[in-house]
Amino acid sequence: MGDRLRRMDIKYLQGVGPKRAEAFAKELEIRTFNDLLYYFPFRYIDRSTIHKVNEVTGDMPYIQLRGHFITFTAHGEGRRRRLQALFTDGTGTIEVVWFNRVKYIQENYHTGIDYLLFGKPTPFGHHYSIIHPEIDVFKPEALQQGLQGVYSLTERLQSGIVTNRVLQKIVSNLLAGEWIKSIQETLPDQVIRQRHLMPLPEALVNMHHPSSIQDLQRAQFRMKYEELFYLELNILHYIKGANQKVAGFVFPHIGEMFNNFYNHVLQFPLTNAQKRVIKEIRRDMGSGRQMNRLLQGDVGSGKTIVAFMCMLIAVDNGYQACIMAPTEILATQHYETISELAKPLGLNVALLTGSSRKKEREMLHQQLQSGELNILIGTHALIEDNVQFSKLGLAVIDEQHRFGVAQRAKLWKKSYRPPHVLVMTATPIPRTLAMTVYGDLDVSVIDELPPGRKPVTTLMRYDNNREQMYRFLFSEVSKGRQVYIVYPLIEENEKLDLLALEEGYEIVREMFPSLNVTYVHGRMKPAEKDHQMELFARGKSQILVATTVIEVGVNVPNASVMVIENAERFGLSQLHQLRGRVGRGADQSYCILMTKQELARETRHRLEVMTQTSDGFVIAEEDMKLRGPGDMEGTQQSGIAFNLKVANLVKDGQIIQLARDDAEAFLKNDPTLSTPDGQMLDRQLHIIFNKQTDWSQIS
Repeated sequence: MGDRLRRMDIKYLQGVGPKRAEAFAKELEIRTFNDLLYYFPFRYIDRSTIHKVNEVTGDMPYIQLRGHFITFTAHGEGRRRRLQALFTDGTGTIEVVWFNRVKYIQENYHTGIDYLLFGKPTPFGHHYSIIHPEIDVFKPEALQQGLQGVYSLTERLQSGIVTNRVLQKIVSNLLAGEWIKSIQETLPDQVIRQRHLMPLPEALVNMHHPSSIQDLQRAQFRMKYEELFYLELNILHYIKGANQKVAGFVFPHIGEMFNNFYNHVLQFPLTNAQKRVIKEIRRDMGSGRQMNRLLQGDVGSGKTIVAFMCMLIAVDNGYQACIMAPTEILATQHYETISELAKPLGLNVALLTGSSRKKEREMLHQQLQSGELNILIGTHALIEDNVQFSKLGLAVIDEQHRFGVAQRAKLWKKSYRPPHVLVMTATPIPRTLAMTVYGDLDVSVIDELPPGRKPVTTLMRYDNNREQMYRFLFSEVSKGRQVYIVYPLIEENEKLDLLALEEGYEIVREMFPSLNVTYVHGRMKPAEKDHQMELFARGKSQILVATTVIEVGVNVPNASVMVIENAERFGLSQLHQLRGRVGRGADQSYCILMTKQELARETRHRLEVMTQTSDGFVIAEEDMKLRGPGDMEGTQQSGIAFNLKVANLVKDGQIIQLARDDAEAFLKNDPTLSTPDGQMLDRQLHIIFNKQTDWSQIS
């Protein structure tokens, strides 16, 4: 029955049809009955309580009111048309606003009728508004609905074709079908009994239509446990097994290149943390087993030097090395740094990006295949089919969460045996989470900054402190220092954000007429952007107004101040990455977070974390608590070949441990998954992970 559910086209479910089925597939990737069954609400609301208008406060998530409309007033024309109404329950009035379907609302809702109104109150001046509420004619039986699921819907769906209410009705039709009772169990009986798990059919029904809070909690525990059990089983069975089996290139000796660089070229001493990490990597490369190592280190901790010295070990043993970076700016910066380091050693280093010219590519391909090229640095252009190495021994991947798993799999095939892999990230990931996200990847941490680096002082300032902030910038520039001013560039508001950046640039030029001010954003032509950045890097410009293109990019030791405008619109990890652009020289550096005065509680907390610590691990923990690992490392893009629907890798640590223990215990008794229960688990693993790619080869 489970297979039939998996295959049944959603268009045949009552209430869907071809048009909605197409929207489901395009917007939510829901194509079958089973896809919908596992598309769970992201929160639940209690529809059994009625609030009073005079009780409404700004921190209420959703409220239900009973009353009637006093007036309806239309404003504006065409696309700017909106409808405003006043709603009362006798204790006070609240404003209700619609920006679309105005004609439909005017024709279907009227003054003087007893309605139930459900929505989120938003403070607006001295009163509250509810935008696009759900409205029903009041019936006493409507209050017996209890907990209702709220589903995540795209804007296109919400604009009419599938509202939350429509989806609730469609899900009810799905759950009313006889097939629900015949859904097959996906976990062994022994595990269900041992962990007191709710049976799968009952858990699925309660995830959508919980009969009580207790049943919802039991259903959530069951579904979280199942997700994490299969995630751990996949890691332990496929990846751990593969790590023991996959032979790696043996790099037996440290040769002339490495020793020459370490003893004569390197201009500064390595930190103890850098030395420790190089020893760990060197041990892996000589073990005969393929290395899969995650290298974590804050911005400026010296990961690039470590990666370069490991490349020298590969070159000394007759192999080639490559670095894959997520953006052209970062790839170019790596190329410039590594070319400079490699020049005294006579190594051949090349850069390959989307902008590389045809003639350059032809020469590069030829040198790569002949073995003349020692180190190749590039973007995802490295994984194009026509890029063929002679002997690729080490692949370094920078900021790996920007690359999909399948993209990385292509890189592994560039060699007749999987190369050693070093994954670098400046986003600190707690060790337990790294184990879960990256399988049994070995983790190395550079937890020491180079000597002479002072922590950056981070301050939060409101828009009404702007004059004071500009005076501070002037005093810093007067001392010969340089300043970054960063504006957000978020895709949904791209035009507005670019206007804000340009307007900000003009204001800064007016405020500092005697200074040279430059500006860059990602939509500029590469040559123009590089020219502007070059002016700043050489000290010819004192202030650089920019978008987050500088998050990974220029290294300017003389820049001592970073001003982040609209800091409330950035995530913690991104703020930390940006802050890492300053504090690279010997001077005391500052990061100023500019925000509006009225901030949501969670936003204020996020910015206060930035002012209290510069420890990347603390910030990463907080970021994940606030946003979840799906946002920070993107489960869609990260090492998890798995889109978690209900479990949270940060908050569900205890369930992860239970699931891991149980998966280990099961594999101890049935390592090849050949018993009847093992075969069931193996089938389910293939369904969940869609094993078209051999994930066992991938960190």
